[in-house]
Amino acid sequence: MAENPSTELRIKLRRLTGLQPSGQLHIGNYFGALKPFVDEYKNYDSFLFIPDYHALTSLRDPMALRANIVSAVKDYIAVGVDPSGLTLYKQSDIPEHTELAWILDCLVTVPFLMQGHAYKDKVAKGLEPNAGLLTYPMLMAADILLYDTAIVPVGEDQRQHVEYAREAAAKFNTTYGQTFKEPKESILDTLGVVPGVDGQKMSKSYGNTIPLFGTKDEITKAVMSIVTDSSGDKPKHVYAIHKLFKTEAELTELYEANKGKYKALKEALIEDIETFVAPMRERRTSITEDEVKRVLREGGEKAKAIASVKMAGVRKKVGVTL
Repeated sequence: MAENPSTELRIKLRRLTGLQPSGQLHIGNYFGALKPFVDEYKNYDSFLFIPDYHALTSLRDPMALRANIVSAVKDYIAVGVDPSGLTLYKQSDIPEHTELAWILDCLVTVPFLMQGHAYKDKVAKGLEPNAGLLTYPMLMAADILLYDTAIVPVGEDQRQHVEYAREAAAKFNTTYGQTFKEPKESILDTLGVVPGVDGQKMSKSYGNTIPLFGTKDEITKAVMSIVTDSSGDKPKHVYAIHKLFKTEAELTELYEANKGKYKALKEALIEDIETFVAPMRERRTSITEDEVKRVLREGGEKAKAIASVKMAGVRKKVGVTL
């Protein structure tokens, strides 16, 4: 019997995303990374993992790392990710990640790794990078290649990570025979730079953020600190942030009615952010640590089943299986 020609079309491409456990999120994180993921993940066979071993290149506080891992899972569930609709797991729960990374390290050269952006940036600043930062790209390549990932959504500044994964796959395939799928990057089409309260890009390193899951008092404090220019009728930084929450038409009417009334416009922005954030904040508060552990355990079991099969084949090809 001939195979149904539509069968292949119903198979979803595998898409993998890593979520750094980096602490409290802000609205720039939401519109730049979380929302695009939530909008798209159901269209793919999506894998979402917490790269906690990657965090060790810079984080030395065990309590902070544990808290950040729990926080990262809560964040994604709170903004709309259904754990049953994807594979959500923690990198360190799948030892095949680090095992494959070592094998890939043995296939690439030190000069090749020295071209990594994170490593070069550290050196350019006159700082001494640790060995983990140097070999970071091969652990990331292992994260991707273990699952025969087809698509990796990244920002333009992270394109190199996927290029490294492709190069590692090609080197292994050339040396040991066809084994790994060469992934493709999907460059995220974001809203552009989300401005902070000082007009620069919103970033924790600048201390100019509006917390995503903050209390109303915290949101109020942040919004009231937005820098304004008294020379115009419309505070441009307030307006730039407000565009994330209302349409141009709604804002035109609001800002025309409140020309020069900066306090009133900031108060309107506070209410719009609070209306948007409150349901997510409430959902996040209801998520227990036990629920997080259950989600990671179940997702880890699914990921482990795939990774262990892949690594069994890799071990045989490199010659360590007797």
